[in-house]
Amino acid sequence: MSKNILTIIILALSICTFSAYRIYANQNKEIDMTDKKILIAYYSYSGNTKAVSETIQTVTGGDLFEIKTKADYPKDYNTVVEQARIEKQNDVRPELINNGDVSNYDIIFVGTPVWWYTMAPPVKTFLANNNFYDKIIVPFCTHGGGGASSTYADMKKLAPNAKFLNGYTSYEKTANLKDVENWIKELKR
Repeated sequence: MSKNILTIIILALSICTFSAYRIYANQNKEIDMTDKKILIAYYSYSGNTKAVSETIQTVTGGDLFEIKTKADYPKDYNTVVEQARIEKQNDVRPELINNGDVSNYDIIFVGTPVWWYTMAPPVKTFLANNNFYDKIIVPFCTHGGGGASSTYADMKKLAPNAKFLNGYTSYEKTANLKDVENWIKELKR
């Protein structure tokens, strides 16, 4: 009887060890994007996030999708900052011209400026209105000095069925081709 119990324990430990190794191996494996359909969805107020999106497109060959609101944000910086603060406080998700369709894509890069320590509200709408089940999301953001803050964690809350990879954060217009290439090269599953 004790031989059977010992055999069962050894078998269970072997299965656990193998499973843990597979999880580790998959998490540390570089993504092969050559056979994946890639979308680069972004919202850009001042052009910084758009510039990073275009650089990502240069590196990956993915399709660009600009997230646009039906109602434009004010041009005056202080006015848009105040509006963004109010929208964050009230969890506003502005209506978009087109919610996009991620169904035909494997990897979706999602870009946003950081507004009040998180993603811009139009990106919240985009994430909330799409089904990211079994998709890979690669977040990126531009900021004016506060870093990514809670942007990536907040994105994960809106797309809980997606697999998230390491994000790319750049200060205003500092993103360059070499940095983006290195980030994409180092992406892990």
